[in-house]
Amino acid sequence: MMRKTLLTLLCLVLPLQAAAQAYRAENWLVVVPLTARDFEVIEDHGAGARHVWCAAAEFAQDVLGLPRSERLFIKTPRGPSLSGVGRTGVVFTTDLERVNGDIRQSYSVTLRRAGENLPSHHARQFCLDHLIELEDF
Repeated sequence: MMRKTLLTLLCLVLPLQAAAQAYRAENWLVVVPLTARDFEVIEDHGAGARHVWCAAAEFAQDVLGLPRSERLFIKTPRGPSLSGVGRTGVVFTTDLERVNGDIRQSYSVTLRRAGENLPSHHARQFCLDHLIELEDF
């Protein structure tokens, strides 16, 4: 009887843990899935806008399996995290209908305006910032 109860409990808890698992991007920022199309990038290590966009694009392509041409939209601008108490985060979505804000294309990279958006392949280029070329020396 005890074994059956334990098995039942594990079957109920394990899927919840898997659904809420965070992803660590190559730049070490944590990305937390919120819904099937929404996710939050948690700021850390003095990361700036380019780092956050990089982590969002990496998650969209590598975890969600979205095409490189998919646009990423800021749903909730930089502010208190929804998933990490006492942290700062940005919520992204790939669903245009879930965005409340001015949807215009911009050439600046910001985290402070809902509706700000970039194609995933553009944002993924920010992941290359850490590479050092021999010509840099």
